[in-house]
Amino acid sequence: MEHKKFDVIIIGGSYAGLSAGMALGRSLRNVLIIDNGRPCNRQTPHSHNFITHDGNTPKEISDAAREQVKAYHTVEFYNGTVVKITKEIEGFKVESSYNGVFRAKKLILASGVKDLMPDIPGFSACWGISVIHCPYCHGYEVKDEVTGILADGEMAFEFSKLVYNLTKKLTLFTNGKTKLTPVQVAQLNRNGININEDEVQSIEHENGYIQNMIFKNGKTVSLKALYAKIPFEQHLNVSADLGVELTEQGFIKVDFMQKTNVPSVFACGDNVTMMRSVANAVAQGNFAGAIANKELSEEEF
Repeated sequence: MEHKKFDVIIIGGSYAGLSAGMALGRSLRNVLIIDNGRPCNRQTPHSHNFITHDGNTPKEISDAAREQVKAYHTVEFYNGTVVKITKEIEGFKVESSYNGVFRAKKLILASGVKDLMPDIPGFSACWGISVIHCPYCHGYEVKDEVTGILADGEMAFEFSKLVYNLTKKLTLFTNGKTKLTPVQVAQLNRNGININEDEVQSIEHENGYIQNMIFKNGKTVSLKALYAKIPFEQHLNVSADLGVELTEQGFIKVDFMQKTNVPSVFACGDNVTMMRSVANAVAQGNFAGAIANKELSEEEF
């Protein structure tokens, strides 16, 4: 299915992509937003720390945003998954599922990241509900509760400082012999943070709400919440398809104007930063859309 050429194709129709689409739609740009309707926070019951929408469900926020963006007649939507991106002489060709083939002068990558769940039964069912990644997004709701952190090493040590501010009933689960230094262990102990090196067997839960951590040695620990730092990968193979540079952590590398190293390719949202929040994604998307429009305006003038 061959479509007309757009000014901008936005890959990803969640908060960052919709925000970019609104900025471009209000600038009368012909825009296509491609999205498969499976955001990473689809299990999360409530979204927080986004002013005016604090406590709304993620879907309520994205549905309202989508309806508002649809009001701009130059913005179109396509339900599908991008499978290939090709750089052409005058822009880009984007191939999507269901035989969708689209072209554009500019690309905005707002495709988020894919969380790689550990092989722990119960973990994925709790992810975003009671197994959480961000104290700013979820921490207030479980303040002062019996809480765990599933992590180890330097990252676990630094993350413990943030969570300790929200609850003193805190245990660090390293899932095996710890990589913490003796100095770090001493500081954690001094603040009353337990360190548990038992290997995790599974997580007991009720409808995604954690009840107990079960360990391979048969021990159990009851919890109300568990923070976890897990690996991720990009949804799009932009490095191979376009030559887009990634950071050492695996994020798309952008400058202060959300530009990648590839001319006319921008990126925004969870795929560029460890600060994964609705508010941050909206801000980055708005800016990426504005800068893409600025480039088009300069090229056409």
